Amino acid sequence: MTRLAATPPMGWNSWDVFGTSVTEAETRANAEFIAEHMAEYGWEYVVVDIQWYEPGARSGGYNSGAKLCLDEYGLPQPAPGRFPSAAGGAGFKPLADYIHALGLKFGVHILRGVPRQAVAADTPIRGSEYSAAQIPDRERLSSWVDDNWGIDHSHPGGQAYYDSLVRQFADWGVDYIKADDMIAPYYADEVEAFWNAVQKSGRDIVLSLSPGVNLSVGHAEHLKAHAHQWRISADLWDRWRDIDMQFDLLRDWAPHAGPGHWPDADMLPLGRMGLRAEVGEPRDSLLTPDEQRTMLTLWCVARSPLMVGADLPASSEETIELLTNPEVLAAQRSGADSREVWRDGKHVAWASVDGAYVAVFNRSGELAEFGLPWTDLGVPGPRAVRDCWARTDVEAGAELRVKLPAHGSALYRLA
Repeated sequence: MTRLAATPPMGWNSWDVFGTSVTEAETRANAEFIAEHMAEYGWEYVVVDIQWYEPGARSGGYNSGAKLCLDEYGLPQPAPGRFPSAAGGAGFKPLADYIHALGLKFGVHILRGVPRQAVAADTPIRGSEYSAAQIPDRERLSSWVDDNWGIDHSHPGGQAYYDSLVRQFADWGVDYIKADDMIAPYYADEVEAFWNAVQKSGRDIVLSLSPGVNLSVGHAEHLKAHAHQWRISADLWDRWRDIDMQFDLLRDWAPHAGPGHWPDADMLPLGRMGLRAEVGEPRDSLLTPDEQRTMLTLWCVARSPLMVGADLPASSEETIELLTNPEVLAAQRSGADSREVWRDGKHVAWASVDGAYVAVFNRSGELAEFGLPWTDLGVPGPRAVRDCWARTDVEAGAELRVKLPAHGSALYRLA
């Protein structure tokens, strides 16, 4: 049987473009685009981000004390005004069925804890003898939205609530859960309870944990045992400083990447974005073409999950070409244990331990040209060198000669 998340997941997430207020029509449009133009390159997940259960969700923030769509068991339901196919208690099953029919997989975001609205109503916890009012931890709150209380996992009702929540997702046909507010600060009991619920759900579901603000590598073994992927930073946007920060984080986390457990450098802020997002106005990505290519090179050589945050149908042809270069994506799909192998100030190189891939980066704001002996990169002198971005063969000399623009990069396949 194929291991779940045997390679880093690839897909689309609604957050960077639609924020809290994505609709079913927008989700379907992006799913259709992926199926037609990107699925053959490995893109497969379609993920609806935060507050799909909030009827009044708006651009640029959260409504305090919002009345959420919950069922009689305190479980969140898609707001039917935004997701019409969810009407009549159908939940996300019709949308998931549609996405599955396209040959893709469906994912949802969920916030740690139990809805305050369910606690106030003391709703029963489905499949148990407990109720919502028995399980809140009112001290461990989200720092950015007040929809939920934390959960007191010393009470068995806490696990029962997560079990009922994930069982509902499984019944809908959910393939991927982005569980938020789990690891910054690090709530080990919440992580374990949610993982246990996923394992008991009866469905193969990829579990992604967020966010990764100040996340210590000391949690790596716990994360590898209780998640398929986990964020290693705060939210990343289309700013070079955000991309540049990932070099050090990915260097530290790379030794912990492997089949079934992937450090996640966050979404790709590419293409048409910010239509109703938390940060910025409607725009095409503010990253330069070189910065965009550097980001994708780093994510691929470090084998981070790839989740693009654009309105794909409205994105440029250049963006889609960037995201569907098969030779670059192959490094993310088939590279082996890549590591940073060389650093000289703002110049950095990564290589896979099998010697198949080498990536070189110029983090400085100026043109850079240098030569790297193959031995400095930890690889034997190759017989052939392939430039993955240009998709052309280059001369395999005694050293790797590289000329890179500011914030530029190159990725090579060696043979």
